[in-house]
Amino acid sequence: MNGGTDSVREDPVAGIDRSEGATVVHLGGELDLYNAHTVREALIACCEEAPERLVVDLAEVKFIDSTALGVLIEARTRMANRKAFLLASPGLETRRALEISGLDKHFAVHDSLSDALGVAL
Repeated sequence: MNGGTDSVREDPVAGIDRSEGATVVHLGGELDLYNAHTVREALIACCEEAPERLVVDLAEVKFIDSTALGVLIEARTRMANRKAFLLASPGLETRRALEISGLDKHFAVHDSLSDALGVAL
C-alpha cells in the first residue's frame, strides 16, 4: 500500500434530497461488496420514512456489482408500494448490469431524474 489518495474510496451515497413526498438518493462511484452496507443503510433508512416515491439516482455510478444490485432488490421490498421505488439515470455500465441480471424487467428504470420524479405511480 502506498497510502496515497488512489486507495481512498469515495462515499457511495453522494446525497439525499427530500421534496414534496419524494426522496432521491444520489449514488456514485463504484458500488460493490466493500461499500454495499453503506448503500443498504441509507436506502433502508429512506424506505422506513415511507416516502410517496423513492428514486435512486444512478447518474454518477461507474460500476455496480451483484452485491449492490441485491441491496437495490432488498430496499425495494421494504417499500409498501414497490412501484414507488424507481431507478434513474443509469450510465452504460450500470444499465448493462441491470440488463444482464434481468433486473431491468423488475425495476422501473428511467432515463433521467426528472422522468422518475414526474411519472405517475
